[in-house]
Amino acid sequence: MLGLGGNIGNPRRAMAQALTALDQRPDCRITAVSRLYRTPPWGKTDQDWFFNACAQVETTLDPEKLLETCLEIERLMKRVRKERWGPRTIDMDLLTFEGARAASETLELPHPRMTGRGFVLMPLADFAADLEVKGRTVGEWLADADVQGIEVADESPTWWRSVD
Repeated sequence: MLGLGGNIGNPRRAMAQALTALDQRPDCRITAVSRLYRTPPWGKTDQDWFFNACAQVETTLDPEKLLETCLEIERLMKRVRKERWGPRTIDMDLLTFEGARAASETLELPHPRMTGRGFVLMPLADFAADLEVKGRTVGEWLADADVQGIEVADESPTWWRSVD
């Protein structure tokens, strides 16, 4: 499962391009995408609102290679990492990977902060509410999450296929 977001330029287009880039690879296929959400900034709050979504990817890559692929897509799309939780054109986070647990310098699975973030849980619940993460389902985590201000920006799970 991937989490995507951005708040610089045209984040909707950037997320659509990132999903398309993954889907066009022979070793990846997008099998589900959430609705598109508009979310207040989190962590560093003096910035523009974000757009967020989640996607399910079927892949033959291992988790580290999938993360490397996502980071390469970010680089190709001119992602600049200036400050933690700061503004970004695109952000792709590997949230879970078939129940795998991992802890390395580059990857921790499941994503260590996903269960406390409404902007991750709300879109993920669109297609994976019953997915178990850290002993509870996404839906159960979402029931306890702060979702204040989060709004649906596009109801269609195919929003990413219709962005120019």
